[in-house]
Amino acid sequence: MPKIIGGSLEEHRERMQERIFAALAALLEERGYGSITLADIAAAAGVARTAMYNYYADKETLLIAYTAHETGLYVSRLQEELATVPNPIDQLRVFVRMQLLQLVTQHVAPSSLSAALTGEGHTKMLEHVAPLRAILRAIMTDAIEQRYLPDEDLDLLLPLVTASIAGRSVADLDGELLENAIDTTSTFVLRGLGARLDSAGRPRHLPTTRHRAVG
Repeated sequence: MPKIIGGSLEEHRERMQERIFAALAALLEERGYGSITLADIAAAAGVARTAMYNYYADKETLLIAYTAHETGLYVSRLQEELATVPNPIDQLRVFVRMQLLQLVTQHVAPSSLSAALTGEGHTKMLEHVAPLRAILRAIMTDAIEQRYLPDEDLDLLLPLVTASIAGRSVADLDGELLENAIDTTSTFVLRGLGARLDSAGRPRHLPTTRHRAVG
């Protein structure tokens, strides 16, 4: 019988999952998703090849579980940061910044997995980003209601905002270059959405539209 790590079977399973996730992350960084097997991950994690199937049936199942875990941690950090800035325009800045920093640190870009995943796997991966889209929608809804953004169709705007962020290549940037990329992308997104800023970069309310009386 395998040696139990921790004080209970539940803790043992959590510890083993941490080891497996750490091994997967390291191999993704080193070799890429397409070049590794479940056996490679098991060996790197110090898990018997046959025992690995007690946790994950295949490499795709493991990747999806790992992505869900990492996304959950990221969403928690994002929500904590957003709670520190009440203005929705400033929250948009936080959202853009943290998304770009996430692109720098993540071990594999979701866009690079499209061809490698099955249809079901691709659908499950998309489900993991749903909370992020919900957060972005809530921020933009607040900005519109508080007259920091014009009232536009969010179903049209949301994909444009996410594409502007995901399309910015920052993987090889750091220091001042990364900060410049974040500032430029934030400014582009805010201007594209119609936000108004004062000379110090502070959000301004949009002017109230008044209709002239006819007659």
